Amino acid sequence: MSRIRERFDLLRSRGEKGLVTFITAGDPDLATTQELIGVLDSAGADIVELGVPFSDPMADGPTIQRSSERALTAGTTLPAILETVRQARQGCQVPILLMGYYNPILSYGLARFAVDAAAAGVDGVLIVDLPPEESEELRGLLRRQDVDLIYLLTPTSDDRRIDLVGKRGSGFIYYVSVTGVTGVRREVSREVSAAVTRIREMVDLPVVVGFGISTPGQVRQMATATDGVVVGSALVTLFEQHQGADLRERVAELVGSLKDAVRNADGSGHGD
Repeated sequence: MSRIRERFDLLRSRGEKGLVTFITAGDPDLATTQELIGVLDSAGADIVELGVPFSDPMADGPTIQRSSERALTAGTTLPAILETVRQARQGCQVPILLMGYYNPILSYGLARFAVDAAAAGVDGVLIVDLPPEESEELRGLLRRQDVDLIYLLTPTSDDRRIDLVGKRGSGFIYYVSVTGVTGVRREVSREVSAAVTRIREMVDLPVVVGFGISTPGQVRQMATATDGVVVGSALVTLFEQHQGADLRERVAELVGSLKDAVRNADGSGHGD
């Protein structure tokens, strides 16, 4: 059983929802990333999502695009990210998910990536531009290593896509709360609850909602209808504004407030 599955089982036993926190690996450097994994864990993150920087991040808004540019300028590579995860694993057991695009993984080699990711301590992989219809080879390789392949669903996903993702996915379903790219928004869709209910009727995996969620109030609202919430751009913005001890303090403060909001959310959990 993967650490992601174990975490959701633990949260369910406590009647809690999960908090997934996103930062870009290598922003501003990988030493900071390694340190921040521990900070996120200590502050209350249930899953740490590391963005793998890419030169053409088509699903990301300006904030995360800039973070990818900073990470690439610093020389961040996929092998170096895996080594960073391996080092971080010596100090914490928080589930770690890599989120990115297919090209760097394809260039690395699918079989090699699956083995090396598992050896480093990666628990799950989410590839934005790899649809489930084209993911069978990588899914099989990751499954052999007990690494979850996470799939996206969106407001435009039809029943066929929901059914396919439910059959092929593992770990959890990442539901994109809005059409468009990532980024902080003043309001989040009130239609998410209905969409998640529909997904739950077809899929047994936990459903986690992301994109456009940034404040404790939004987190609390989304957590009432889901099994977990992803916050990314609000955290990544802190990397533009702070550094060193100040950055660590601000990240811990924000994550603590977001976790409090998740704990205070009403609604019952659901999952496999």
